[in-house]
Order: sequence, then structure tokens, then C-alpha cells
Amino acid sequence: QVQLVESGGGLVQSGGSLRLSCQASGSFFNLNAMRWFRQAPGKERELVASIPSGGSTNYADSVKGRFTISRDNAKNMVYLQMNSLKPEDTAVYYCNAEVNIFSWGGTRRYWGQGTQVTVSS
Repeated sequence: QVQLVESGGGLVQSGGSLRLSCQASGSFFNLNAMRWFRQAPGKERELVASIPSGGSTNYADSVKGRFTISRDNAKNMVYLQMNSLKPEDTAVYYCNAEVNIFSWGGTRRYWGQGTQVTVSS
């Protein structure tokens, strides 16, 4: 079983910063791409940022230049540094990971439970 646990959400004023963390634990070989999604009330879940096991990162246009995704493979963690936060960034943020269960593959996707980010104006 694989678990993803997010932390770091909270209430912040517009222009402030937060750093989200996601810890992967359980029985698996390694992690492929890791992503952050968010879902605001009444809206669909959207991709915010992604980081492959190797290669360049990608961001939604709405967060480019403000958010930075990074990972620590030794600790099985992914982070989302969020700067210059805006009220429209308010949402539940979810961690998503492509996990290789075995050395030969057996890739599955897992979701965290989400962490609330609220940006006040």
C-alpha cells in the first residue's frame, strides 16, 4: 500500500507565501512523475505543476513565475513553493504521484487527501 500525505496548507494574506509538502510512504520501488493539482469550490480539479523523475518542470499558466515545484527523491517527497499568492489560488491542493511498485514497473497513480490553502484579500 502507498500513501501520500500533504502538509503546509493554511490561511495567508494576498501576496504571502506557503510551502506545501507531500510525503510518499509504503511499499514501492520508486517514484516517476509527481504533480500538484488543486480544486476550488464549484470548479474542476486542475493541474498546477508537474515534475518528472528527470527533466523539466511544467506549470499552469496561472501560476508561472509564482510557484515552484521540486522534489527530493531520497526522501520520497515533492514540494510546492507558492509565492505572491492571490485570492484565486484558494483551493484544496492535492499531491499526485506515479509510483513504480516493482523494479520492472507496475506503475500506479496515487492521490493524497488534500490540504486547504486559503488566500484572503
